[in-house]
Amino acid sequence: MMAQPLQRPSARRIAAYAGLFVLGALVALAGALVQSGWFPGGLLLALAGAAGLFLGAARALASRAGAIASVAGWIVAVMLLTASRPEGDFLFGAGVGSYLFLLGGMVVAVICATLGPGRPHGGG
Repeated sequence: MMAQPLQRPSARRIAAYAGLFVLGALVALAGALVQSGWFPGGLLLALAGAAGLFLGAARALASRAGAIASVAGWIVAVMLLTASRPEGDFLFGAGVGSYLFLLGGMVVAVICATLGPGRPHGGG
C-alpha cells in the first residue's frame, strides 16, 4: 500500500509545472532587483515572495513537485543573473545582500519543498 508505482503526469499538470518554472524565474528576477534597491527590507521582501511562491506551488498542486518546479526556475534564473557577461556587466553586486539573497533563497527553497505535501495517494 505504501509503495505505489509512479504514473506519468497529465498534460495539465505538465503545463502547470512549466508555468511554475517560468513564474519561479520571474520571482528571481524581481527579487534580484528589489533586494539591492532597499537593502534590509527589500531582501526580506524578496525572500518572502520566493517563500510564498514555493509553498503556494506545493499546496496548489498538492505535491512537492510543484515547489520543485518553481525552485528550479528560481535557481536557473539566479544562476544566469549572477554570471558576468563578456562586457563585464552583471546584475548582482559582490555585497552582503546578494549573498544573503542567494543563500537565503536556497534555504527557503529547501524548507518550502520539505513542508509541502508529499505525493498524493491513489484512490482505491
